[in-house]
Amino acid sequence: MKDYLIRATAANGQVRAFGVTSRELTETAKNAHDTSPVATAALGRLMSAAVMMGADLKGENDLLTLRMEGDGPMGGLLATADSHGNVKGYAFHPEVLLPPNAKGKLDVGGALGAGMLSVVKDIGLKEPYVGQTNLVSGEIAEDLTYYYATSEQIPCSIALGVLMNKDNTVRQAGGFMIQLLPGASDELIDRLEERLGELPSITALLDAGKTPEEILSGLLGDFDMEILEKKPVQFHCDCSRERVERAIVSIGKKEIREMIEEGKPIEAGCQFCNKKYSFSVEELEELLQKAVRP
Repeated sequence: MKDYLIRATAANGQVRAFGVTSRELTETAKNAHDTSPVATAALGRLMSAAVMMGADLKGENDLLTLRMEGDGPMGGLLATADSHGNVKGYAFHPEVLLPPNAKGKLDVGGALGAGMLSVVKDIGLKEPYVGQTNLVSGEIAEDLTYYYATSEQIPCSIALGVLMNKDNTVRQAGGFMIQLLPGASDELIDRLEERLGELPSITALLDAGKTPEEILSGLLGDFDMEILEKKPVQFHCDCSRERVERAIVSIGKKEIREMIEEGKPIEAGCQFCNKKYSFSVEELEELLQKAVRP
């Protein structure tokens, strides 16, 4: 199944919902960063959430960034998504290894630890919108649910999951997000809570072959669910040599001179996709001429 996302509404506009299957983009990120199983699970969950939240952006060039920083051994995660189904991300310490948690699952919460979640929306204003909440568990879905409740006052149910094979390839990945809008009836809330409580894990549903449409339909089908959009999603990094050149120029003449004085090429890598860009001494001398800062 190719990765894709659906956006839906139900109950005469009282509910909006998103569902995504994201195995391929999670596998791409794993290969780019050589992540351990627990780091793959954490990054896959965060990118699934980011791409669903990105689908709610309105502008052509709008960007959403999710940053989680914790005191666990992984240190943190970052994922960025746009409104076109593109997402990229990385783990601060992708090599982290931990034993399974008490439920026998990959210990994403233990890898992240206690800390802070930041949600940054760059929607073309002078300053981006930034919302922050404490990490309540490090399990990502719970932390984002808490963020929506406290920062945006939107009751929300989020499920995110990544299932790994024994050879450290990604078996399944995806998730859903259901949001109650103002005016949602108590009856609707009660019925949804009952169904969510009976629902198997998102990875079990995906592993049983359920599509995002089928998963959301099982929750919202008799509330006149209507699918508004279906689109492909993918891991996509827009880094380029020109961007790296601009970054080198921005550090200033002093640092560039120090690089030149070493007399050997330098290599600069992209944090999001790990692509490497090499610059010779001659190229550094050209960049030195463009630098403005001392």
